[in-house]
Amino acid sequence: MTAAVPDGRTVVRALVALKLRLLRNGLKRSPGRAAVFVIGAVLGLLFAGGIAFGLAMLNGRFAGSGDTGVMLLGVLTLGWAAIPLFLFSSDESADPTRLTMLPLRPGPLLRGSLLASLVGPGPLVSLVLAIGAALSGAAGGASAAFAVIGVPLAVVCLVALSRAVAAGNARMLSSRRGKDFAIFGGLLFALLIQAANVGSQSIFGRHHGGQPDLGPIKPIASVVRWIPPVGAVDAARTAGEGHYGLALLQLAAAGALLAVLLRWWRRSLQELMVTADSSTLEVARGVQSSRGWGFLPAGRAGAVMQRHLRYAWREPRAKAAVFTSIGMTLVICVLSVVQGWSSVYLLAMTGMFLGLQMLNLFGMDGSAFWMVAATLLTPADARDELRGRAYAVLSYAVPVTLVLGLVLTVVTGDWAHLPSAFGLALGLLGCGVAVGAMLSVLAPYTMPADSNPMRNAAPGQSGLVLLNQFGSMFGVALLALPIGGYLLWALTGDGPTWPLLLLGPLYGALVAYAGIRLAAVRLLERTPEILAKAIER
Repeated sequence: MTAAVPDGRTVVRALVALKLRLLRNGLKRSPGRAAVFVIGAVLGLLFAGGIAFGLAMLNGRFAGSGDTGVMLLGVLTLGWAAIPLFLFSSDESADPTRLTMLPLRPGPLLRGSLLASLVGPGPLVSLVLAIGAALSGAAGGASAAFAVIGVPLAVVCLVALSRAVAAGNARMLSSRRGKDFAIFGGLLFALLIQAANVGSQSIFGRHHGGQPDLGPIKPIASVVRWIPPVGAVDAARTAGEGHYGLALLQLAAAGALLAVLLRWWRRSLQELMVTADSSTLEVARGVQSSRGWGFLPAGRAGAVMQRHLRYAWREPRAKAAVFTSIGMTLVICVLSVVQGWSSVYLLAMTGMFLGLQMLNLFGMDGSAFWMVAATLLTPADARDELRGRAYAVLSYAVPVTLVLGLVLTVVTGDWAHLPSAFGLALGLLGCGVAVGAMLSVLAPYTMPADSNPMRNAAPGQSGLVLLNQFGSMFGVALLALPIGGYLLWALTGDGPTWPLLLLGPLYGALVAYAGIRLAAVRLLERTPEILAKAIER
C-alpha cells in the first residue's frame, strides 16, 4: 500500500506553516531565548535601517554614491552564499535531508521551501539593505519602477542562492567533515570581516575637499554591479541615468540566475529524495588496530594522550576550540601588522589561549567519562589522566607557538627579543595548563549532546562557563607575575631579556607540574560530581 501524495498547494502551505511553527516553538522554549531573538531581530532591523537611510542620504551629495550600494549588495551576496557552508549545522530548517522520507514531489517541495525561506528576520534585513542600496543611486520615476522589480528579485535570488548551496552540499555539510569545514569557514569568515574592516577604514578615511573620497571603490564597483543579484538592484541607478536597455539587461541576468539556482536546487532535492546516502552503503572495514602511536609515552599517560588527540581531531567542538584559539591570535597579529603596532611579544597570547585548551577537560567525554572514573583508583591514576591530557595540548601548542614566533619576528624584524618572547609564551602556556587542570576539576560544566561546533555548553551553564573563561585569564595572569615582572624590569631597566628563554619554560613546567598534582588530589575527591556534570544533558 503506497502513501498518498499530497497536492502542491497543500505541501506549500504546510512548509510555510511548519517554518512559522518552528519559529514560534523556538521562542516558547524559554523567555530568555525569546527575549534574545526579539531584541536581536529589532536591533538587526534598526541597524539595517540606519545603513539604508545613510545610503539614501549619500544620493546626490557625494560622487559615486551608487557605488557604495553596489559594494554593499556584493558583500551581502557573498554572505548569503557562504552562510550555509559554516552555519548549516545550526539551522535545522535548512537541512532538506530531514524530509527525504516524506512522499513529496520536487516541484511543490521547492516552492514551499522557497516561500518558507523568505520567512524570518534574515530576508527582511536583506530587503531593507537592498532598498537602501537602490536609493543610493536612484534618480527619477524610471529608477523607482525598476527598483520595484529589482529589489524583490534580488532578495529572492539571495535566498535561493543560499538554499541551493545548502541543498547541493547537504550530505557533506551534515557529516563530520562538513562540520570540520564549518569550523574553517567560520575562521576564514572572521578573517575576511577583519580584512574588510581594515579596507573600509582605509577607503572611507580618505577625504577630498572636506568630503569622503569614494573614488577608490569605483573600479571594483564597476565589476561587481554586473553580478546578477547586485545588478537587479543597480538597475534602478542605470535606468535613472537613461540607459534603459542596460537596466533591462541587468534584470534579465538576475532572472536567468534565479532560474539556474531554482533548477540546481530542484535537482539537488530530487537526488536527495531518491538516492541513498553512500555512507549507509559502506561495508565495515574491520576493527581498527588498538595499538598506540609510537611517539607517545608508555602507560596510561600515553593512552590518555592518544585519546585526547583523537578528540581534538575528530570532535567538531574540540576542533573548533583549538582552531578558534589559533584564529584569534592570527587575527590580532594580522591587524597589528596592518595597523603598524605589531610586536614579537604578541606571541604571549598564543601561549595563553592554547594553554587554556585544558579547560573543562571532562565535559567533552560526556557519558563516556564513567569508564574513566571507574579506573581512577589511586593518586597516580589521577595524575596520569591529567598528564596525558596536558601532553596532548602541549603536542600542538608548542609547535604552533614556535612557528608563529618565527613568522612574527620575520615581519617585525625584532630578532633581539625573540628568545624572551618564546620564554614568556611557553611560561604562560605552562600557567594555562595548571589553571585549566584545576578549573576542570573544581568548576566543570556540561556540554550539549549534539556535535554542533557552535555550541560548547548546555543550557543553564552560563555561570560556570563565565567562571572558567574569566577565572582562567585572571589565574594565568596571576601565576605569570614572576616572569612578567622580570620582563618588565628588563625592558625598563636595560637588563638582559634573553634569560627568559630558560626561565620561562622552566617556570611554566614547574607551575604545570604543581597544578596537575593539586588537581589530581581533588579529582579523586570530586569524581562523582564531575561524572554527574559529564553525563547531564
